[in-house]
Amino acid sequence: MAEYLMGIDAGTGSVRVALYDFRGQNRAYHIEEYATTYPKNGWAEQDDKGWWAALTKAIPECIKKAGIGPDNIAAITCDATTNTLVYLGEDDESVRPPILWMDVRATEEASFIDEIRDDYEATRFYKPSFRADTMVPKCMWVKKHEPENWAKTKTIMEFEDWLNWKLTGKKSVCMSIAAFRWNYDDKNGGYPIDFYNAVGLDDVVEKFPKDIYRVGEIIGNVSREAAQVFGLSTKTVVVEGTADCNACMFGVGGVRPNGMTLIGGTSTCLLGLSEEDFHVNGVNGTYPNCMYEGTSLLEGGQTAAGSILTWFRNNLLPGTWAQEAMNKDMNIYDYITEKAKTVPIGCDGLVMMDYFQGNRAPYSDSKARGMFWGLSIGTTTAHLARAIYEGVAYGANHCIVSMKEAGYDVKEIYACGGLAQSDFWMQMHADIIGVPMYTTVENQSAGCLGDCIIAAKGIGIYPSFADAADSMIRVDKEYIPDMEAHKEYQFYMERYMETWPQMRDIVHKTVDHNNK
Repeated sequence: MAEYLMGIDAGTGSVRVALYDFRGQNRAYHIEEYATTYPKNGWAEQDDKGWWAALTKAIPECIKKAGIGPDNIAAITCDATTNTLVYLGEDDESVRPPILWMDVRATEEASFIDEIRDDYEATRFYKPSFRADTMVPKCMWVKKHEPENWAKTKTIMEFEDWLNWKLTGKKSVCMSIAAFRWNYDDKNGGYPIDFYNAVGLDDVVEKFPKDIYRVGEIIGNVSREAAQVFGLSTKTVVVEGTADCNACMFGVGGVRPNGMTLIGGTSTCLLGLSEEDFHVNGVNGTYPNCMYEGTSLLEGGQTAAGSILTWFRNNLLPGTWAQEAMNKDMNIYDYITEKAKTVPIGCDGLVMMDYFQGNRAPYSDSKARGMFWGLSIGTTTAHLARAIYEGVAYGANHCIVSMKEAGYDVKEIYACGGLAQSDFWMQMHADIIGVPMYTTVENQSAGCLGDCIIAAKGIGIYPSFADAADSMIRVDKEYIPDMEAHKEYQFYMERYMETWPQMRDIVHKTVDHNNK
């Protein structure tokens, strides 16, 4: 009898493949990287040939590390970045590079949608502004600016759909991702044809794969071709997954209503499940039946988080810091943290706005851009570093504040991703938000574990996602907020929230000028 489950987590910079047993014990994992290109300001693209090369290495290596045979893998579930769109021609080759999730080139298209939003129910998922990074504006952009590529496109699919296609040979649509990013409404007829037609995408649905699968449904078996390429068995079934962030939510136990998960990596996502639908300014969603029947997903977060720290390392890091870190045999990010700790709460009045790739929530503003304010002659590089840590945490808390105003009161948060590796950053989040935060044993492979939880339920190992999560997840660390620090942060949190409304018009004018 097969005893293992495989999770394939395709993130922004790499694919992680992991094998777990039915109790959530990790047997092995392997990571392979792929590249991102940035052709213009606000643009981001990848190469599906790079995905394929990474996948053909990662799957066999993971199986090799586990020391098991392919017949011992019962099921595979995939997750991937969403709004990462693949455009395939008649020959099933890409007609243009896949447009990555963080790409916000379609600001003009999103602005047009905002002009007509009151006439279409489908726009209610993104308030107050439609998001330029989602499927509809991106497809509008391709159709307008690359009409030849649009005409050549036979199939439009998400990265996760592409993974399932490569494993099974079947093209399909993940309903979870369609609800999350394609304005698909399972409760009201599915695709919003009237909305698509109104924005000039009257031909888009014919380019979507016809089969739609819910999270946990079996798509099919591994194809013979995939079995040969990846070293898998055709007996292994492929179970429908979800977005990478949603898989992480399941992977840290966010499977029940009224919880909250923070995924902190390149970007941040804040995700919860509600038994009630609501659509308000400042909270993305709620997305009906996105994960399972009877619940709707709500979302906050920012497009840039850990990537801002990477930007700091690549562009502002003093050479002396790099040398000192090397001398002490320290990871450079650990060294940056040590320097940030030397600066007091509030950074002596320096505030960083984390909108480096637009604002996902609460403004849903693709023209937003990041900034530092409060600079003085006394500002040091350590101040800049701490301001980045604080600004990302302020951004997360701003989303939590918006959720609370909508009636979704967060009492605790489970976290995963690179952010969860940093005790300093986790404690800062707990102090700023003012609620306990937790990490789990497998927080760095939460996406893969979430995939395996989905697979376990999908093939009947457990009767529900909650039962699977209870059996396969273990809590690791707890961060209790320091309420004195919480009070001290509140002054700066309020200044952070006041900033963007006062800067919006200036930044928009500049972005419009630069995009001419």
